[in-house]
Amino acid sequence: MAVTRRLPAPCEEELGRRYEARLNPEDLPLGAEALQEALRSSDAVLCTVTDRLDGAVLAAEPLRARILANFGVGFNHIDLDAARARGLRVTNTPDVLTEDTADLAVTLMLMVARRAGEGERHVRARAWSGWRPTHMLGTRISGKTLGLVGFGRIARAVARRAHHGFGMRVLFHDPYPPPPEVAAELGAELRPSLEALLAEADVVSLHCPATPETRHLIDAARLRTFQPHALLVNSARGDVVDEPALAEALRAGRLAGAGLDVYEREPRVTEELLGMENVVLLPHLGSATRESRVAMGRRAIANLDAFFAGATLPDAVA
Repeated sequence: MAVTRRLPAPCEEELGRRYEARLNPEDLPLGAEALQEALRSSDAVLCTVTDRLDGAVLAAEPLRARILANFGVGFNHIDLDAARARGLRVTNTPDVLTEDTADLAVTLMLMVARRAGEGERHVRARAWSGWRPTHMLGTRISGKTLGLVGFGRIARAVARRAHHGFGMRVLFHDPYPPPPEVAAELGAELRPSLEALLAEADVVSLHCPATPETRHLIDAARLRTFQPHALLVNSARGDVVDEPALAEALRAGRLAGAGLDVYEREPRVTEELLGMENVVLLPHLGSATRESRVAMGRRAIANLDAFFAGATLPDAVA
């Protein structure tokens, strides 16, 4: 078995007990050639979001691998059609990172609203001269309107925190909304169109998957529908946002601030965003707790165990 990145120690130890696992102690991303070699030499590949498993990579010959156990919920880095054509099963690790990713989305929301990133840089630069009534005034979150784009598990966890914790009014748009009673429990109101939600929200938080339909869902045209005081938070997928268009909207004052944990061309970030004080930038930390990452690894291992036992895969996506 090939493991493409370093995993938390308990997961690597568990893999070592169960399988002949080829680990990646240097923790360097594998390029196309190394990924093809893994597919040719291993029965299984435990991959991550940094692995670009496109049709060209999956065309490796002779193909020995029979399953791609993805460490993560998202799988847009895997060409599922190509995987199916090669007879490869694909799994992911849902559920176990919901609460931590929701916490991170709320962290971004608060950091942007209260200028926390800017404030920390101010202190570290030894520029702070002391408290004063008008210094670095931010925006209150409590009681404001939160718009959720997508209303899956993570968005609902954010809604619970926002509504019950901060007294926020919660709106959501999702082409496949949950039963009304689920939304009602979270104090969430459905909006029939994305544009209607964007025009009404003080804070917009993205929780949609990366698909061809959601690429640049937040583009220049939709950024013009935001209220000028609104904030945008993205802890979902980087390519949902057109980053140059976001930078332009921020520069033009059509948006007050943004908090990003994911990027269109990770690990690269649009240069203009790097210099903006009203933008909080985190290095894809959504599920980065010891608890979540160990649980993700164990979920991936459970899928591998099921596959090699000939059992039903708990988290099959292909």
